[in-house]
Amino acid sequence: MRIAVISDTHLPRRSKTLPKEVWQGIDGADLILHAGDVNTLEILEDLAHFAPVKAVLGNTDPYELAIKLPKKYLFNVGQYKIGLIHGDGLTGKTVERAYLAFEEEHPDIIVFGHSHQPYLAFHNKVLMFNPGSPTDKRFMPYCSYGILKIDEAIRAEIVYF
Repeated sequence: MRIAVISDTHLPRRSKTLPKEVWQGIDGADLILHAGDVNTLEILEDLAHFAPVKAVLGNTDPYELAIKLPKKYLFNVGQYKIGLIHGDGLTGKTVERAYLAFEEEHPDIIVFGHSHQPYLAFHNKVLMFNPGSPTDKRFMPYCSYGILKIDEAIRAEIVYF
């Protein structure tokens, strides 16, 4: 299974739509994950033309999304358990908050956002994956999104553009 992973799109504030690099990169995905700060329902509808979408609420998402999206989501892809969360909060680092949010569920992968900074590393055998932002790179040299490939193994990649 090929999963496109995005977060922190902040549409239409940061951009009117996703960059063409993202649309090209998600083409052919079996599933799309959005780790929050979507900011508009229309982008989720546009993404759904490519593949099914799972999304969570971010700290800047409006009420129209707050009534539709969960704060965190746990689901299976094959034999692997995936946790999806934005990662905002008041204490600690974003990666720590994301990890602790699923401490009881023991997922194999945690996809998170919030910091706009790509992150890909294992914490206690859990793959922590932040795709960065495709529209607001903040302190990073490039915008980014992610790709997860899941079959008998997990392969993750951050795509910079």
